[in-house]
Amino acid sequence: MHDSTDSPRQPAAPIPAPSGSASAGTAAQLEKARRDKFDRLVALGIDPWGQRFADAMPIAEVRGQGESLDKTSETGPTVRVAGRIMLLRSAGSLVFIELHDRTGRIQLMLGKKQVGPDLWSIVACLDLGDLVGVDGRLGWSKSGEMTIFVSHLAFLTKSLETPPDKYHGLVDADLRQRMRYLDLIHGEGVRERFVARSKIVEAVRRVLTSRGYLEVEGPTLQESAGGAAARPFKTHHNALDMPLVLRIALELHLKRLLVGGMERVFELGRVYRNEGVSPRHNPEFTMLEAYEAYGDYGTMMDLTEAILVEAGRAAGTPMRFEWMGRTVDLTPPFRRAKYDDLIRETTGCDPTDPASVAAAAAAVGIETAGRHPDVVKSDLFEAKVEQTLDGPVFVIDYPASICPLTKRKAGQPHVAERFELYVAGMELANAYTELNDPDLQEELFRTQLAGLAADESMARMDTDFIKALRHGMPPAGGLGIGIDRLVMFLTAAPSIRDVILFPIHRPRAGG
Repeated sequence: MHDSTDSPRQPAAPIPAPSGSASAGTAAQLEKARRDKFDRLVALGIDPWGQRFADAMPIAEVRGQGESLDKTSETGPTVRVAGRIMLLRSAGSLVFIELHDRTGRIQLMLGKKQVGPDLWSIVACLDLGDLVGVDGRLGWSKSGEMTIFVSHLAFLTKSLETPPDKYHGLVDADLRQRMRYLDLIHGEGVRERFVARSKIVEAVRRVLTSRGYLEVEGPTLQESAGGAAARPFKTHHNALDMPLVLRIALELHLKRLLVGGMERVFELGRVYRNEGVSPRHNPEFTMLEAYEAYGDYGTMMDLTEAILVEAGRAAGTPMRFEWMGRTVDLTPPFRRAKYDDLIRETTGCDPTDPASVAAAAAAVGIETAGRHPDVVKSDLFEAKVEQTLDGPVFVIDYPASICPLTKRKAGQPHVAERFELYVAGMELANAYTELNDPDLQEELFRTQLAGLAADESMARMDTDFIKALRHGMPPAGGLGIGIDRLVMFLTAAPSIRDVILFPIHRPRAGG
């Protein structure tokens, strides 16, 4: 039946008001009110933690059915849904609930006469945040709200904590990330962002597997960290009495697989770097690395474009959109620009002249004394060029001296066949034509080791990797994409912490 309204004023209610916000009383009073309702449920013989509730329909699917109903009809289909109570108000012999599930929201209406006295006693024990399942007739209220007119209610879980105030609750970004479960329930667009993340990862896998890549898993615990220049987390294996580190990259074990004849491989895995936290860095993050035998960095550019376009499509991202105050366009092909050309255009210095580079670097406060010219150039690029790159743009052909795992350009031994993909001043991807000369690789490792402190990343030679190269690794292209940054970009999130479900936090005072 249709009732007179679905927006009642608030007369004296026959059931207790829900424990919904701090304004209703002190925290202790609110908790006691919820505990009292919990005890009443138990006394009624109701399990406050619920049981299986099979065959519930997604709310979005129910709403799809409702759109085609005659809004004056009283003969809609019977539907079954389950979810969390996000709004609860009573008006005499009527109770209105806004129920949310992972797909959407819908209004429920419960009338004392319709559900009967036994069920009405359970309705009196409801609070904001409780989980319930209902059966009822789908229709429309007289004020035009799609509604399930409930005939049966199953209590599924009692919420013993008071939810945050609707307007003054989870406004502290740090608190939201620490209590992600509440952020997902109450934060605007939060759940949708993480749904998009899942779709993005699925799209990445789809592109790679469609091109014949095999997904593999390398070791997270390693004897020595390699494949990147970063400080690792250290641990100790008690049974073997040996020091180990958490991996800082996926690269060296995937290349071993190229040697073994697995010609196209990728891993989507967690890596760990014992370094700082910022809007673009988290010590634990997700990395994609992919390697293709007989390819090069050009092959990886084509692959990167395909991944970004498909991932954007999966996330519902338009081809052209605004992010971080920049306009970006995912329409391929992406721009390609040489590293030295960008430095020349941006700073006016001659990137092939160390003195000219040093002068430009010193002008912006970069230390130059006693440092390799290419390291100074790299710092200058980071300080002056990166911020200008709206992108997507492939920055190609880096100085070979700062790329120890990269093949040199034919006829240009000082240039490495490497690219980095930038959007809005942020690096999204890094790729090489992979170095497969074992003697040169060993020499470059030794040079890098000589410049590192004893506690840094590659402070121990990975002799087994060199031995693997001596067995013959095919010419190959390799690609790395930071998945968290990719999700940031495609969901227009301002911080990497907004796209990691449980980012690391500094301890709060008082715990």
